[in-house]
Formats: sequence, structure tokens, C-alpha cells
Amino acid sequence: MKILLFDPFNGIAGDMIIGALLAAGADSEAVSSAMSSVVAKPEFKPVIKHGIAAVKVETNAERTHRNLDEVIEIVLKSSASKEVKDMAVRVFHRINAGETAVHGTVTHFHEVGADDAIADVIGACTAFLSINPDKVAVRPINLGCGYVSGDHGKMPVPAPATVEILKKSGLETFMDTDAETGELCTPTGAALISEFVAHGGDENAADKTGNRPQVMPHGKITASGYGAGTKDLPRCANVLRAMILESDSREENFVDILETNVDDVTGEVLSYTMQRIMDAGARDVSAAPLIMKKGRSGFLVRVICIPGTCDKFVQILSEELGTLGIRHIKSVHRSILHRTFEEVKLVINDETYLINVKIGWIDGAPATFKAEFEDVKKCALKTKMPMKNIAAMAENLALEQIE
Repeated sequence: MKILLFDPFNGIAGDMIIGALLAAGADSEAVSSAMSSVVAKPEFKPVIKHGIAAVKVETNAERTHRNLDEVIEIVLKSSASKEVKDMAVRVFHRINAGETAVHGTVTHFHEVGADDAIADVIGACTAFLSINPDKVAVRPINLGCGYVSGDHGKMPVPAPATVEILKKSGLETFMDTDAETGELCTPTGAALISEFVAHGGDENAADKTGNRPQVMPHGKITASGYGAGTKDLPRCANVLRAMILESDSREENFVDILETNVDDVTGEVLSYTMQRIMDAGARDVSAAPLIMKKGRSGFLVRVICIPGTCDKFVQILSEELGTLGIRHIKSVHRSILHRTFEEVKLVINDETYLINVKIGWIDGAPATFKAEFEDVKKCALKTKMPMKNIAAMAENLALEQIE
């Protein structure tokens, strides 16, 4: 799995994203060609920022205010691929939604409606798709501090439109305490990174598995690069770091574990809580009897979940069980067999019942068979046969089918 990790420790903007991705191995010719089709030919310059070698991108474009329709028209007329154009359009819709939420009806973009911003978005999307990561992760974004001046006057950092864009992304942020930094995360940078996360998963903000995009990935670093910003800050380089990681283990091989001890809940409440946790998307939940301090009897409740989804299960445990402390065991590796499902048809008393059987494989051979409980239960209720007999029949039939 190829993972693209962004580290906006001291800023993120459109030109910084392009520079970081180019330095990490993106297709420079494709990026230059796409950007040239909307503005003049860009320049990719090597620079040194506080001792860090980075790529500085100059679009050589003018700052012309345009509305959303004009921006999209320019994007669609570019020489970029359809996938790049579609992604760029989504980015500008994110920006438009952010500005509209703050300013009301937007007749034209301001700082992000200029041709250089259009070139930045086209270039960044081209660079991102040329790397073609399987997943995107983002470390917390440094927003900066102080104030920024724009067409609407003086505004606090982060700019209100940037806040609106990031609010929908689910990405983690922090504010630099140094008032000299100014704006470090631009609306264009916020919209681009939000779109990349959505494209790479999750994205997230959370992807279809509930995994948060800012969860740090496991893998070996195979490439890295830095994109230079326009600021010359006194204490730290205004650069964005991008890293490409290769992971041999699929993400589902890592889980988080939550544990808590409870001694004042009934079995009915515990059963309800466990079902609520499973309905919320946990991988597993269990309760084991304990002898606790002072000889009290209780339960050890353990929840296994996807990394980055702990918060909702902590809330359920606290609400239902009244527990005040929950232990987090993060990123535990688990070994899992490759699994497939085989649907079998059981004919009992001239009635046909469909039952799914989960099969675990080792070295290309079936190793385990497990009939799905709910399917077996339905069949048992209708036929009045023991569940274990139905499960055995289904599992034997699955073995016959795959052989």
C-alpha cells in the first residue's frame, strides 16, 4: 500500500503542496503542462529555507478576481486530464462553500479567484494524481497566528473561510503561539488537503470504515520532499513536508483496544451496551467476569475497534456504564487469515435456505469454516432443527462447493 503523508508543521498552501509533491517524485512535466494551459509556464526553483532544501513554485500569473463559473470554465478548458479537472472543480466548490458560509452570496472570489490560485489547484491535483496514493494521512495543520489583510479588511488567523473549509474536513489543527507567523494555512491549501483526504479515504472526514484521516500510518518511508512557502519566518522554515510510505500490512491488520472495569451494572444493561457498541461499528466487544478490589464482583469490558474511531465508543461506555476511566491500547497488530464467503443452499423439507459460510485460507487452502450465525438462526427457527446440525450441514456443503 502506498501512503501519502502530509506534515503541515509550518504551513500549507497551493504552491507549497505542488512543491512538496514534486520534490517527493510527482511528474513535473505533467504538472508544468497542466499549469501552463491556464497561465504562463510555471517555474520550479530549488531554494533553502532555514537549512531545508525545498521546491518553490512560481506560477507567473496575474491576480484577477473571478466568480465560480469563470473559474470552473477555465479549469474545464485546461489541458489537464478529466480526473484532474473533476478534482479541481470539487476543490473550488469547497472554497466557494467556505466563502459563502462567511460572506453570504459570493459574486466573485477574492484571494483564491486569481489565476495563480487556479494554476495552483490544477498543478496540485495533477501532482497528487501522478503519485496516485492508496491512502492519504495528514498530521495536525499549523494555522499560524495574528491577523491577515484581504479585500474584506483585517481578519484574524485563520481566515474565516479557511475555518469553514477545515470544519468540514475533520482534520486536526493547532495555532502557532508566535504572533509573527501570520497566516500559515490558506483557503486554497485547506480545500486541497481536504479533497485529497476525501479522495484517499476518508479521508477523512472519516472514510467508509470510520477511520480518521489524521491517524498516523505504519510503513517505510520511500520518498520525501519539501514545498517552500513565501514567508521568511525567524524561527522555523515555512515549508510543507510530504512523505511517501510503503506499508506491507493492510490497515485492517491494526486495531485499537478499549478496556474498562465496571462493578455496578446489571447483565441487562451490559448486554444492551454491548449491542449498542456493535451497532456503532466496533470490530468486537466482550465482557469477562472479574473479582475486583474489596472482593466485589464485576466485569472487564473490552472493545476492539478501527484506529481513530475510539471517541464514539468511549462516549457509549461512559453514557451506559457510568465508567470514569477507560484504558486505550493503540495500534495493536493482529494477524488475520484471508477470508471469503461462500453462499450455500440448504434444502430441508422441500424449503431452500440460503446460508453464508465464512472461510479462512492459509497458503491457498481452506483452513476454517464458520456458518453465519444469523442465517443459521433463521433456518433453525423455521425448521426446528438444532443450530449445530444446520451449521455443520452448511459448512460441509461449502467445502464441497469450493472443492
